[in-house]
Amino acid sequence: MTSRSSEAGVAEAIGLYLPFLRRYARALTGNQTDGDNYAAATLEAIISDPSILTIGDNPRIGLFRAFHAIWQSSGAPVGDGESGLVERAQARMRDLTPGTREALLLHTLEEFSIEEIAAILGVDAEEVRVRLEIANREMERGLAGRVLIIEDETIIAMDLQGIVTAMGHEVTGIARTATQAVETGTAKRPDLVLADIRLADDSSGIDAVNVLLETFGNLPVIFVTAYPERLLTGERPEPAFLIAKPYSEEQVRSAVSQAMFFSSVETLEA
Repeated sequence: MTSRSSEAGVAEAIGLYLPFLRRYARALTGNQTDGDNYAAATLEAIISDPSILTIGDNPRIGLFRAFHAIWQSSGAPVGDGESGLVERAQARMRDLTPGTREALLLHTLEEFSIEEIAAILGVDAEEVRVRLEIANREMERGLAGRVLIIEDETIIAMDLQGIVTAMGHEVTGIARTATQAVETGTAKRPDLVLADIRLADDSSGIDAVNVLLETFGNLPVIFVTAYPERLLTGERPEPAFLIAKPYSEEQVRSAVSQAMFFSSVETLEA
């Protein structure tokens, strides 16, 4: 393979997986700015040395491993200088067992296998399993709250309700349209919102979330959607927590626990 074609292959791999690296980085750091800064630093490192991506024949693993080399070299910091909900979240983060949250996000949010996570983090598979067990236990501890579900498909809404209720949370309501979501959300302030983006009357879950954010300030929001590409554009503020349909129960449980640590969604334009 020529140098030029090799460079083209690297660029293609980056273009394919970068939106998901940015999603992961935002969830890991708790906000878009820090997450994007780490993703940008990863790209700079790869441009300087494209061989960083060579982990077997899987550039996706190479991209995430390059990110983690930079993340770890900076001390895997939890941000500070925030206030309110984010400040409390950061204080909880500092109490987590080191390395566990990374393993949990890689497994549930990005759907890497145990073996792939081991390659990304530079540990063995058994260590990854131990970290996942610890992470699930620590993240769910003492995080019960009120959850608003914005979802027009009845079966999915009931499934989400069952998952979060089993985790110990209270579901304040299920809304099928943006109007219902705003009415239900303002009637009883939620601690967390689970939202689809395309609703029953062709209204927008993003619109409903924006109104709730304007009303209450920073709320943790998880988008659960069959159209993730509408939010992973890089052209506007994006959610830290985005689950693509079809989802798994493990993904929802992990995202809910993670989102309770951070109020991560800035106001989104429809």
